[in-house]
Amino acid sequence: MQPEEKVLKKFAQQGLTLSIAESCTGGLVGNLLTNVAGSSAYFLLGIIAYDNAAKAKLLKIPLSLIKKHGAVSQAVASAMAQGVKKILKTDVGLGITGIAGPGGGSTAKPVGLVFIAVSHGPKTVIKKFIFKGTRLSIKNQAAQEALKLLAK
Repeated sequence: MQPEEKVLKKFAQQGLTLSIAESCTGGLVGNLLTNVAGSSAYFLLGIIAYDNAAKAKLLKIPLSLIKKHGAVSQAVASAMAQGVKKILKTDVGLGITGIAGPGGGSTAKPVGLVFIAVSHGPKTVIKKFIFKGTRLSIKNQAAQEALKLLAK
């Protein structure tokens, strides 16, 4: 069973709803989720907030938080998950931010660095990953890990 099928099964069994905010994956997680028939029963909203202004305006993430920690950070991933969850008051919110490359990396934040946050109720779990490979490979790896986190 594919991770997106496991997500459908889990969310359907538990009667949960989901919204997602993607940056570096560019909508790939939403695409994978909606490839599975029945996903409309739980998946309510997907936002691609690629630009910092979009993160601030749509997800209500303070620009001061982005300036302090950077757009690719644990704090911003968490705020993305919590912000998107609030829009439609879904049970679960997912936030993904990272550097898919090939440029944009630094010593402190290398290409492949991705933060994935899942917010359910008052709790938010954030995972840090450093993926290797091409831009497309990094996006795919991040989307797969996001699905695995949702399926847990």
